Amino acid sequence: MDREFAVDILLVEDNPNDAELAIRALKKHHLANRLEWVKDGVAALDFLFQRGEHANRSRVLPRVVLLDLRLPKLDGIEVLAQIRANPETRELPVVILTSSKEEQDLVATYELGVNSFVAKPVAFDEFARTVAELGMYWVLVNRVPPDIRNE
Repeated sequence: MDREFAVDILLVEDNPNDAELAIRALKKHHLANRLEWVKDGVAALDFLFQRGEHANRSRVLPRVVLLDLRLPKLDGIEVLAQIRANPETRELPVVILTSSKEEQDLVATYELGVNSFVAKPVAFDEFARTVAELGMYWVLVNRVPPDIRNE
């Protein structure tokens, strides 16, 4: 896979309604063309570390990972821990996008080096706006060194 087809956003979300809403909000702002959606923590790590069904994908990392915490197979905190433990993904921007209001989740993710922790708004319009703003910032505004994305 070529750099022009690289993924900008890796959305890790098991709730299909939240994922669909996030994808629609990103599409509305032309940020979903290079988005990959995975539904559990194992699939997220397989994507990032080129394992399983993602073994043949480009080595280029996404610009940002939007990561839910409550995931099947492997929770978001463990996914974040493995991302930060690997030298190739250690500096990859990761944004927690979760319905959790637990202070322990907030503290644990920051201790692991999360870049941002965003609570999912309950209202449809507010959720869509929040996701769009996250996408615009992390894909269009934020800059990362080229070696982080293996470019």
